[in-house]
Amino acid sequence: MGQQTDPPSEEAPGCRVRRREGSDLDACVQVLADVHECDGYPEEWPERPGEWLARPSLFAAWVAELDGKIVGHVGLTGGGAEDRAPGLWSRRTGVPVEKTAVISRLFVSPTARGHGAGALLMERAAWEARRRGLHPVLDVLTSDASAVALYERLGWTWLATVDQRWGPDRTVTVHCYAAPVTHGPSRGQSGP
Repeated sequence: MGQQTDPPSEEAPGCRVRRREGSDLDACVQVLADVHECDGYPEEWPERPGEWLARPSLFAAWVAELDGKIVGHVGLTGGGAEDRAPGLWSRRTGVPVEKTAVISRLFVSPTARGHGAGALLMERAAWEARRRGLHPVLDVLTSDASAVALYERLGWTWLATVDQRWGPDRTVTVHCYAAPVTHGPSRGQSGP
């Protein structure tokens, strides 16, 4: 595969992706509430959804806009103790866990699906991970069939299905995925 030096296209007809700003959080929380009502994501509604979206381990986050209205979100973080995909990728490839980045908090409004927003968000977050010299991975609940279909359509590799601790009394089952292997961009190349 060739060297990828520019970020992926951040636009599809009527839809564009841009870096999330602090002033976007209220709109993101509203979209998240719509997604939660329709799809049950997140499975447990966070006590402080704005803080849940802007967690401290966040490298960056983006929003998708459809005709100027925020309709989707994705974040990129360093892996935490609760994330299983980084360790699975490390064991499979011999790459240190620290050389992975976790794509998280991906959601698209139920009324805005079918416009390419989810794919654009995924591509942008994966590009940023690679720009940082990290390999993108993610965990997804096994019950989230539409997200699984998106990841597989984008060529992500299933690593395993495992249990994940969500607190002292709760365990859930997740699929772990890794982005397709590419060559680039390399650390230090800039992007928006």
